[in-house]
Amino acid sequence: MQEDIRNFFVEQWGSSQMVVSSGTYDCVKLEGFVYMKSNQIHGLVTYVIRDEEVEIISLDSLKENSGIGSRLLLAVEQIAIHHGAVQSAVITTNDNLRALGFYQRRGYRLERIIHDAVTRAREQKSTIPQVGYDKIPLLDEIILTKKLIEEK
Repeated sequence: MQEDIRNFFVEQWGSSQMVVSSGTYDCVKLEGFVYMKSNQIHGLVTYVIRDEEVEIISLDSLKENSGIGSRLLLAVEQIAIHHGAVQSAVITTNDNLRALGFYQRRGYRLERIIHDAVTRAREQKSTIPQVGYDKIPLLDEIILTKKLIEEK
């Protein structure tokens, strides 16, 4: 299964390495959930839990608008609450308008923009393209957060 997951990341992202402002991760080694159909991976989410926050490192669904991404996201939020997390965070890039909409529709709020974070990440992972979705220059990271439970 681990090899299938590695191959999935290579197909979706070019490698299993994810470089974001919170760190560099080998997604194959992270906690996560896989959505399988007909013995094939159709969706995958990875995350890390730090203190009272869960950070979603990757979320992929091969079939958009099918509920796979929503189910995977909910699974992470539930396990995070079980581990005492009160907040969920996710980082996406300035070009990923679909991800921004997806997370906001599920209660995530724009928290912060990290200018030139992708430019810096490219120094570690040169395969990150210069131009992203919709021909938008790929430059910045956007952090979105969601309160999982209200703090007392």
